Amino acid sequence: MAKILIAEDDRISQKLAAKIVEEMGHTAFVSPHGKHAYETLNASNEFDLLITDIMMPEMDGRQLIQTLRGDQRFMNFPIIIMSAVVGLSEISNLLRLGATLFLAKPLEREELQEYIRRCLKDGANN
Repeated sequence: MAKILIAEDDRISQKLAAKIVEEMGHTAFVSPHGKHAYETLNASNEFDLLITDIMMPEMDGRQLIQTLRGDQRFMNFPIIIMSAVVGLSEISNLLRLGATLFLAKPLEREELQEYIRRCLKDGANN
């Protein structure tokens, strides 16, 4: 069972992502914005995966990825970024910044489950 942090300010997306994570047998923790997610990860290095939105108050998904990738402890930490409002060049930039995978919103159960499986499997091989 993995511990998965979900950084998302939209309550509906929070609940949906957490429900999918928990249906897979993992534990979901929700952060209301990027700064809270970063502080949570910094305080407890026990998480296996981060799922984050891009547009959030206080610290957005871009800033969160940059901050995490700038910290040696999180260089290889799996990060799934999700958003409804980006084009191909933006997706490319997010992946270049250090996102592991990109997931379009609205979330699709099977797609999120597959991405989680891929990230956790890859993380187990590190």
